Parts: sequence; C-alpha cells; structure tokens
Amino acid sequence: MPGPARAGALIYAKDMNRLAVFYEAVLGMRTLHATAELMVIESADFQMVLHALPPAYAERVQISTPPQPREDTALKLFFTVESLAEARERATALGGIVFDDEWAGPRFRVRNACDPEGNVFQLREFYA
Repeated sequence: MPGPARAGALIYAKDMNRLAVFYEAVLGMRTLHATAELMVIESADFQMVLHALPPAYAERVQISTPPQPREDTALKLFFTVESLAEARERATALGGIVFDDEWAGPRFRVRNACDPEGNVFQLREFYA
C-alpha cells in the first residue's frame, strides 16, 4: 500500500510488540514504522496502528492467559485469510484464540477470534 492509508484501525495496546507479531503471523501483515509509542503494520488490504497505552493506564489493565475476550465493544473488524485452520494454529501459538463456532456466508466461512489482549475480530475464508 504505497503512501498513507486511506482507511485502517487504531488499537491501544498494553504490549504493542506482541500484538504486532500476532497480526503479522496470523494476517500476513508487515511492520512499516515503529517507535516506542506506536507501530504501523499493514497488509495489501488494511493498515493498523498499534498505540502503546500510557503507562499509568497500562498498569491497571490486566491481560489473562488465555485472553478474556472484550465483547463489550460496538466494533468488530474482519479479515480474510487463506485458511481458517492455519490462522487458528498461528493465533493459538501466539496467545490468541480462534473460536469453534463457524458461520457460512455466500462463498465464505467465518469464525470469531481474539488477539492476546482480548480484542475480538472475525476471520473469513473464501471457498469456491
């Protein structure tokens, strides 16, 4: 994606490096830019900014293992992957979760997932 992104998402993170590794492995993203305060990662379709929580706030945020899904938000991002099974293996190995329930849409399958900090998102796999 050359130049500044026209759309994307910003996630406040307790451990932005861990989230970057997670999203890079599960979604095939890559790091474009990193400072102590933020990281910009992207794929061909999407750009994500990971922003470090301020230390005073971060010390109050508890992240469990496995992560407790944060289901009290009105937004849920979705991402297309080549294989739900492979995404599940990678997500699990890096501290995330891909849930068992699966739904079908027109020519795609869907599963909900959460990253190591509990941010819930959806994975989609197309099929013929």
